[in-house]
Amino acid sequence: MMPIQGMADAAAPPAMEATPAVTPPSDTPTPDRPPAIALLDISKRFGPTVANDHVTFVAKWGEVHALVGENGAGKSTLMSILAGLYRPDSGTVVIDGTEQRFRAPRDAISVGIGMVYQHFMLVEPFTVAENVLLGVRNSSHLINTKDIERDLTALGERYQLQVDPTAPVWQLSVGEQQRVEILRLLYLGARILVFDEPTAVLTPQESDSLLATMRSLAAEGFCVVFISHKLDEVLTVSDRITVMRRGRVSGETTPAETDRRSLARMMVGRDLAEYVEHPDVEPHPPVALGPVRLQLTDLRANGENGLPALNGVSLEVHGGEVLGIAGVAGNGQRELAEVITGLRPASGGRVAIEGKDLTNANARTVARGGVAHIPEDRLATGLVGAMDLSENAILRDYEESPIARGSFLNAGAIAAFTDLLIRKQDVKTPGRWARVRTLSGGNQQKLLLARELAGDPKVIIAVHPTRGVDVGASEAIHQSLRDQRARGAATLLISEDLDELLALSDRIAVLYEGRVTGIVPAAGADREHLGLLMAGDEAQVGAHG
Repeated sequence: MMPIQGMADAAAPPAMEATPAVTPPSDTPTPDRPPAIALLDISKRFGPTVANDHVTFVAKWGEVHALVGENGAGKSTLMSILAGLYRPDSGTVVIDGTEQRFRAPRDAISVGIGMVYQHFMLVEPFTVAENVLLGVRNSSHLINTKDIERDLTALGERYQLQVDPTAPVWQLSVGEQQRVEILRLLYLGARILVFDEPTAVLTPQESDSLLATMRSLAAEGFCVVFISHKLDEVLTVSDRITVMRRGRVSGETTPAETDRRSLARMMVGRDLAEYVEHPDVEPHPPVALGPVRLQLTDLRANGENGLPALNGVSLEVHGGEVLGIAGVAGNGQRELAEVITGLRPASGGRVAIEGKDLTNANARTVARGGVAHIPEDRLATGLVGAMDLSENAILRDYEESPIARGSFLNAGAIAAFTDLLIRKQDVKTPGRWARVRTLSGGNQQKLLLARELAGDPKVIIAVHPTRGVDVGASEAIHQSLRDQRARGAATLLISEDLDELLALSDRIAVLYEGRVTGIVPAAGADREHLGLLMAGDEAQVGAHG
């Protein structure tokens, strides 16, 4: 037995005032029932920027409704209004036929609206059941964790979300942690579930399981809103699709009425390259391989917890080759990139760039050795959000001529260099003086890419280069990496998006628990086999490792 109030005060997730529930909406959707969500004529400005321009979005009970669009199209703002994070400047929010005025997220949660965010809001030392209890605010009662564990087990079995309710969250895989987030919302009585890029961190098998769960929830009468850049998943799971562009709804359709090409055109207003619209086409013409530019030999390193994160990784990447690294988040990908780029020390093994030993060299030395780094978190490692585009453009070369003139910076050269980067990657910005944090995620990524590729690097370490980026920006980033391959650069591409890996890579290596479980040619690679390698299937590792 434990008092819930003491735990709730320490919790990150907002608390639920309603009595915990473990059942779906009791009344079956009928043709005359009001829609679950009716956001009517919603407008929202942030200074001079119009995020939502008279948007109407309606989602029904018993359906999966996909919401798609480019970065900056207004999807996140609209869903933040639904979740009570923002108040609309004008318009009406109606939930199940009743007009609502949300002043805070708690108000939205109290009427059964739950958000499953891409970045989980869990307390890792706590168990699954304790994390669920964090969402309940009821200081007048003691809650028996055994009852909660029993209810969570029943919910997990019902919706194919099985997870041990007694396990500490830190022991769970990424996919299992996501299940905890969903179970928490279901237990607390959520009837409207909004999934924000939910498959970005999952294996193919986990993604398929989640999509099946979404369909199961809809079949029981829940309203499911699915936000995703993965158009194949949108077409597979949704009943209806709303497309946003530049703050407005550009169209509504159904999977039966559209295809990947048409949907992409609705999102960006133009046709995209064939390999973006259809990832299964031949990704790129062969290029004659050059010499080995990146060589890793028995590489070992520890993670943040001091435990081994890389366990003897040996890989080679030739000039004119893209070697993809697949794996579920947390299996050594971050540590691999950081050791190569000088951001994390190796505890053993060797990193060589064009035959030169750069093991445990600092980041500046590695960069000067011809290595470009597109990091996992663009604003934490690659860019400084509070600085303008010009200042960010020279972070790599501010001591080099012509950017530097002796001990002084050359303002003219900086302006010309920044404008060149903006033109090369078509960065949408008011000007080089704009703060980077004011750009959309896609435009931030394009600026970072332009800066890192400006010096024609010999080796490129690209980590999730299109994560959270819309299909239009993804097309531009993919083309840049293809151009670098054709130029003869060696690229190590770390991604959790199999479509991206299959479209860009020549070979794919799979990491599981810090070791390489297999390397396969990208052409004709079997997704199921890759997924099993990503999950550490011992039979697959033994047969193909």
